[in-house]
Amino acid sequence: MADFSVLDEIYQVVVERKKNPKEGSYTNYLLDKGLDKICKKVGEEASEVIIAAKNNVNSELQYEIADLIYHLSVLMVNQGLTWDDIINELAKRRK
Repeated sequence: MADFSVLDEIYQVVVERKKNPKEGSYTNYLLDKGLDKICKKVGEEASEVIIAAKNNVNSELQYEIADLIYHLSVLMVNQGLTWDDIINELAKRRK
């Protein structure tokens, strides 16, 4: 089974950047620009995932999914959601 702790590590970096901004940080750029910019990036990355899937190149798809997950993490932190919230929602859907 894969080690999903990297998702929490990425999330915690975003939380840390929000609390203690770092000059030149792309994460801080997104957080500073706000919800509209973050949502735009999530949409762009979702589109890139679709294109990569249609191109049928798994390495490209893997890269784009990673980008999407990062941008979703920024969105989650910005909106006050955690991975626990997402996992709990997914678990409810299995019932």
